[in-house]
Amino acid sequence: MRALFAPILAGATFGGRLVACIGAALSIAFTALVTAMVFGDGWPAVLLVAPMGASAVLIFTVPASPLAQPWAVIGGNVISAIVGVGIASMVSSPGLASGLAVGGAILAMSLLRCLHPPGGAAALTAVMGGHAVTTADWMFPLMPVGINAVILTTAGVVFHHLSGHSYPHRPVSGLQMPAGPQVEGIPHPEDLDAALADLGETFDIGRDDLELLFDRVRAHRAMRRGSEKFGGRR
Repeated sequence: MRALFAPILAGATFGGRLVACIGAALSIAFTALVTAMVFGDGWPAVLLVAPMGASAVLIFTVPASPLAQPWAVIGGNVISAIVGVGIASMVSSPGLASGLAVGGAILAMSLLRCLHPPGGAAALTAVMGGHAVTTADWMFPLMPVGINAVILTTAGVVFHHLSGHSYPHRPVSGLQMPAGPQVEGIPHPEDLDAALADLGETFDIGRDDLELLFDRVRAHRAMRRGSEKFGGRR
């Protein structure tokens, strides 16, 4: 039973998840309030698109992820919405337009280095969003998608600064480690857990994948050393 409740993300803790819940709740509410008050008809007219909920999950649970960085959040959502509106204007079949919009959004985000999973939802919303999206037409990627993304990202920057996380994320460098003999082989699981605790971040890679990565590093190191050894004898 214990394995069922183990964190699926490397470095994740229950306390960190609670902080993420608070950050996401406050930031989504703040985004909805500001967008509605400034660009809408007041609080009753909530101008918030669904992909922002998925963006909040990334920003607040895996702030170290490349998929959660500001350019990914803002660029990914806006560019995907543009692709979706463009496809909807050219393809009359909703099913075909949906597929082309999501596929096109992934391609555009990949080329522009702003891959963001909720962008797929933004593209799909642009195609299937109904009368409100159709009426907005080419303004939809800017308002509400772009405005939502900018406000949510700004809230994420402020919240993570106050909670002591790196966002926009910068890799931790220069950690001072005591001098000692170099240990061969795969890092001990406890050492891996301790290293993740030192960094204080949640990474979008499973702990088992990290162990597998170290295993492959060891294997390739052994092959390289074997090749160098036999090559030196010639």
